[in-house]
Amino acid sequence: MAVADGAVVWLGQDAVGRALHPDAEIVDLDGAFVAPAFVDAHVHATSAGLLLTGLDLTGCRSSAELLDAVRAAGGPVVWGHGWDETRWPERRPPTRAELDEAAGGARVYLSRIDVHSALVSTALLDLAPRARGADGFSADGPLSRAAHHHVRRAAKDAIPAGRRRAAQHAFLAHAASRGIASVHECAGPDISGRDDLADLLATDTVDVVGYWGGLEPVDLPVRGLAGDLFVDGALGSRTAALCEPYADADTTGALYLDAAAIAGHLVACTRAGLQAGFHVIGDAAVAEVVDGFRRAAEVVGVPALAARRHRLEHLEMVTGGQAEVLASFGAVASVQPLFDRAWGGPEGMYAQRLGVGRGTALNPFSRLAAAGMVLALGSDAPVTPVDPWAAVKAAVRHRTEGHGISPRAAFTAHTRGGWRAAGVDDGLTGTLQPGAPATYAVWDAAGLEVSAPDTRVQRWSTDPRSRVPALPALDGPAPVCLRTVLRGRTIFDRGDLG
Repeated sequence: MAVADGAVVWLGQDAVGRALHPDAEIVDLDGAFVAPAFVDAHVHATSAGLLLTGLDLTGCRSSAELLDAVRAAGGPVVWGHGWDETRWPERRPPTRAELDEAAGGARVYLSRIDVHSALVSTALLDLAPRARGADGFSADGPLSRAAHHHVRRAAKDAIPAGRRRAAQHAFLAHAASRGIASVHECAGPDISGRDDLADLLATDTVDVVGYWGGLEPVDLPVRGLAGDLFVDGALGSRTAALCEPYADADTTGALYLDAAAIAGHLVACTRAGLQAGFHVIGDAAVAEVVDGFRRAAEVVGVPALAARRHRLEHLEMVTGGQAEVLASFGAVASVQPLFDRAWGGPEGMYAQRLGVGRGTALNPFSRLAAAGMVLALGSDAPVTPVDPWAAVKAAVRHRTEGHGISPRAAFTAHTRGGWRAAGVDDGLTGTLQPGAPATYAVWDAAGLEVSAPDTRVQRWSTDPRSRVPALPALDGPAPVCLRTVLRGRTIFDRGDLG
């Protein structure tokens, strides 16, 4: 493969390439393989970076372990993430009194694994007085809904700007080391803030596609008013909007936007030439979104609506009929396969919250693909790890039979699908062929077997002219990224290549 001026200019036999480009710098991959770089279509870079540099609670096995971690953290501001009480013997998080005792006066913010509720110390709550009278406030337990947004904003403001920027850079470097060349940052007024997004868009490593999850425009070069513009919340925090109550609580969750508001946003963004998009998880929320698209189409017409490729984030509880309607309006499904790996199956969190029948019907990737929706895979980091090969495997090996997709479809959704979700659909970006941007990753192939198109296992096939290369066998070890390149510029190099 020959690259010039950030683009692929030639592919073919080695001897021919050397003859055509006699003055080229030669990089011998020594058996490594090249594939299009991954795109993570849904991240929260600062929060994910703070997980890398701060208090990681994803491994806590009990409430007591969480409190011990807080005691050991130290410092005036403790930012932590990842607790999940559904896996603990107590089946409950610590009380505020217990957290205050462990915090010793520190301002503590500990987001649940789904980032839709958080444990906070009294010292932090004092910085967000509006939280006490807001929806979702609890005098002794986790805060959710509007109360959570108030304390989250206060916690972010309490973090020094230098520490925040360091967290961003740590996350982007980590993503590049995983073969990711582009991330879609899902920012917003209730999530991160304008200055946070501005800092990310100014970085020059991984390509950052910015989305602002608000109804009102922001004075930044964002791709759309999309991403985490909340129609509802999350299942783990019991804030996803349901048609029928949760199996383990007398609530149907929270609906933040109705069909009229959704339609109004779609119309405004379509006319402004922007992508609209929504965070939508529960079946009641999906029903509102479908109705909103129908109403918007009556105003601007189906062709104009479909041309904008409006986005839906998560889209976990969707019927086949709804998927077909959304596909007819050109909607993109930005989905997270590691959600199913973490919470799917008859024993997982989904089943605890919804019962086995509803809980095992979530994240139907094959249904979305069969309806014709563009699929874009992501992590929702810090909710699940940045691990694209694991996401590909989880999309294929869905915990519910029949909901998975093929390895090639999953790989395409995590590469070209991410670019298409961001409005780049030129037929070249996300592939390796002459004329395409030279955006690729180099992977260590030592000891790897691959899944061939006819399902037989064979050695790695390195024909670069294939639009979707043969893929590593899903049951084998994950490839190790040696180098990540964005438009001809190396953004990660492990140092193993000449």
